[in-house]
Amino acid sequence: MAGAAAAAATPAAISSTALLSAPNATCCSSLAFRSQAQQLQARSLTVSCQHHLHRPYQPTNLQAVICAAYTSGTNEFSADPIDVVAKVQTEKIVVLGGSGFVGSAVCKAAVGQGIDVVSLSRSGRPSYNDAWVDQVVWIAGDVFNADWDGLLNGATAVVSTIGGFGTNEQMEQLNGEANVLAINAASNAGVRKFVYISVHDYNFPDFVKSVGYFTGKKRAEAEVLAKFTTTGTVLRPGFIYGKRRVNGIDIPLNVVGEPLEKVLDATKTFTRPLSSLPASDFFFAPPVSVDDVANAAIKAVTDDDVFGVQTIEQIKELASSVRAR
Repeated sequence: MAGAAAAAATPAAISSTALLSAPNATCCSSLAFRSQAQQLQARSLTVSCQHHLHRPYQPTNLQAVICAAYTSGTNEFSADPIDVVAKVQTEKIVVLGGSGFVGSAVCKAAVGQGIDVVSLSRSGRPSYNDAWVDQVVWIAGDVFNADWDGLLNGATAVVSTIGGFGTNEQMEQLNGEANVLAINAASNAGVRKFVYISVHDYNFPDFVKSVGYFTGKKRAEAEVLAKFTTTGTVLRPGFIYGKRRVNGIDIPLNVVGEPLEKVLDATKTFTRPLSSLPASDFFFAPPVSVDDVANAAIKAVTDDDVFGVQTIEQIKELASSVRAR
């Protein structure tokens, strides 16, 4: 294009009318011209754009740019306009349990990737004042009484970190029913992706796996994979470590988790044969940092090739691809 401009005898211009619905979008910054571009050889080209914001903002849509070539000094446009279509996408995720240990890490990682974030949790906005906190919309509430229409409006993905312990009935409700409700709400609202942070499939005896903590999570996993067959992701980390804040106090789980992860990674050649022993992976399944879990969740949100069940090793691989950006 630059060489053609240098050899130009007759300046020409391209007048563009951009039909854009997303504010602050930049049209004509990277135009892929069709065959009409050949007619513009040996002419000096400039680009002018006008933005006509004629529709409400939508997180994901196609932005149409129509360009017409004309010769400078005349009012005659070419008969055939040049159509350019560019996809402009803005991610918006809803993080369930966003003020918790894992949820806050997901929110922070999403903000770092330029993603719009809404958090739903019982406590609402966290008490600490890290810079990224101001970039999140914090909503206090729970999934059983949520305004799903308002919460999921414009959302491209939901990440659920909901889970916990208690009586068997409480664990079934918190790990199972709460997530199943959220998964169906997201599916009914047309949200494209759902990421569920579950737990490693430990080789515990059946009587252990029958408690509400594990049966609830299995119900939630099955619902994700059924309702979001090619766009749902289940992360199965083991012990998650990092700095956990409880009542304003940092609990450094990384002091135990990080060195243990390194030891188990270094000795996995020797410990892998023991994995067939009942409950052995409770001791030998490597811990995962909370940042790796969060980055893996963001990778699942932003990469259409990521879906289905992700094991501990796969979580680490997904996280490393995000860190490498």
